[in-house]
Amino acid sequence: MRDIRTLGDPVLRTPADPVETFDKELRRLIDEMFQAMYSVNGVGLAGPQIGVSRRVFVYDISGRKGHVINPVLTVDDAEEVLDEEGCLSVPDKGTGLPIYAPVARAAGVTVEGVDRLRRPVRIKARGSLARCFQHETEHLDGRLYVDRLPKSEARKIALRA
Repeated sequence: MRDIRTLGDPVLRTPADPVETFDKELRRLIDEMFQAMYSVNGVGLAGPQIGVSRRVFVYDISGRKGHVINPVLTVDDAEEVLDEEGCLSVPDKGTGLPIYAPVARAAGVTVEGVDRLRRPVRIKARGSLARCFQHETEHLDGRLYVDRLPKSEARKIALRA
């Protein structure tokens, strides 16, 4: 099982490379990503979070489960929704559990990419699924949710932890 990388690991701050090879290794990677995500009760996980700098993420949230390779995210509804958000890569050092903070995200998005068989994927999302897609896509761009936090006590606590 692959370990979840945490804040401070350079792979989390480096934009991931596009997936170009669709083979048995990629299928195994996606299976390992689901396994790692489920082992810590996560709802989404991006390649860099397990040390693999590839543009792929998996998700299982709000009754929807899947993966997207080489995702492109489009904002459909820019109205910002503020909600608590955490990240497996930003755990509390004492408990190991994700640290939650209020984060503003677009209300609606569409993610497009391909699946492990190179079939097109296009998903319109709102609510927690839209939040998940935005969160995971940012991981692939070398950003974390704490980057969205205003210079506040919540950001200081998250970064300290």
